[in-house]
Amino acid sequence: MIAHIQGKISEKTPAYIVIDCNGVGYGIQISLNTFEQISTLNEVKLLTHLSIKEDAHILYGFAEEEERQLFLQLISVTGVGTNTARMILSSLKPTEIKHAIGSGNWTLLKSIKGIGPKTAQRLVIDLQDKVKLINLSDPQNTTSGVRSGMVEQALSALVTLGFAKAEAEKVLVKIRQANPEYTVEQLVKQSLKQL
Repeated sequence: MIAHIQGKISEKTPAYIVIDCNGVGYGIQISLNTFEQISTLNEVKLLTHLSIKEDAHILYGFAEEEERQLFLQLISVTGVGTNTARMILSSLKPTEIKHAIGSGNWTLLKSIKGIGPKTAQRLVIDLQDKVKLINLSDPQNTTSGVRSGMVEQALSALVTLGFAKAEAEKVLVKIRQANPEYTVEQLVKQSLKQL
């Protein structure tokens, strides 16, 4: 797994970037959201996801962990492939997508090119509980990305420690609602006391 690539940008378009990493150029598919964040940079570090198919190995790049995690959740939904997920991330900001899914606003998702009503409804049904967990703070809050990352890290740590994901999610939701300022370490410690 290629976790990230860092280097000089040798080619850049709104949907594709080439990063020169010690003489090797990595072609990476990106969303408009990521492009906006890196458009003025000459050097960049992108978090990546490698999609392996029969006929191609394709790298997808993300400026932030929040976007990469959302991408992985989107492609876990039946009928949503990597290109569709990238289209969703290019059409709306990650916080807007999470808010739409969390609030059940499938009509907003349906307005994205390539997303029909059935797919939009499936996104809401399949991801609503996951998005509610990581989107506990106000979507307009500028720290929501940091907060969601903390909850995701805490959940990952608990699952790695052998706890059931569903049970750990419930405990994390309760703790986070009572103590929204908790760090990852505090979230994990408090969860361990209740699991």
